[in-house]
Amino acid sequence: MKIICDWENCKKIGSYKAPIERDNSRKLRMLCLEHVKIFNKKWNYFENMNEQEIEYFVKSDLTWHKSTKSFGSSENFFNILWNNALDDKINIFRSSNFNEFKKNKLSSNDRDALDIMDLKYDTKWEEIQKKFKTLVKKYHPDKNHGSKKFEDKLKKITLAYSQLRMTMGKK
Repeated sequence: MKIICDWENCKKIGSYKAPIERDNSRKLRMLCLEHVKIFNKKWNYFENMNEQEIEYFVKSDLTWHKSTKSFGSSENFFNILWNNALDDKINIFRSSNFNEFKKNKLSSNDRDALDIMDLKYDTKWEEIQKKFKTLVKKYHPDKNHGSKKFEDKLKKITLAYSQLRMTMGKK
């Protein structure tokens, strides 16, 4: 079934949607190409609006016409989140384990790398460098008669050091 153009005295097929009312985008009329062009040229969304109404519309359009709350508002989600973070309900900051909590922020790759190099999780970068140099000397194939076992160990140590250099090293 074909829809006939809604324009007065038009018998062409209405293939194009045009709004009937400004504030209701669900009520549409179907127009032919010729009449939708005429409609679009004449359409003025802000017709019968004063300057204050237009200004309000433009400002609310910045937030997709959804109501917003100021940051200080008690209903603002981010304000609630911020206040809860400051309340420290799980006692992260008050506990004596805060330093431990910070140390555990290492990624699993960093922890694995420190384990491979036989280092503690709170090791400083300078200590990592010293340990790397020591391990390279200890496991270098030239020092171990080309042993494949030591060569593989050195590869793991080198990869671990590379991982730590990416995340902890001085650049």
